[in-house]
Amino acid sequence: MTDPTFYITMATAGLAGIAILSGTALTGWRGWLAFKQQQLHAFVEPNAGPTLPNASARIEIADLKERIRKLEAIAAGVDL
Repeated sequence: MTDPTFYITMATAGLAGIAILSGTALTGWRGWLAFKQQQLHAFVEPNAGPTLPNASARIEIADLKERIRKLEAIAAGVDL
């Protein structure tokens, strides 16, 4: 056990193990960052302009506006 080659071999093996783990962790970290960047680009499309609401949403908005107009008329005391 007092042979110096044993200690050199163990130190080299330990250093190699740490290097492999560090490389694997760095690869995983870069992959996770790329994934998050892809999610951000999918969420915020830089070239996408404003879109028009679909027909059912426009009808619902018109219905809500009509209800608001009627409620304002009732609050003002105007007879419809």
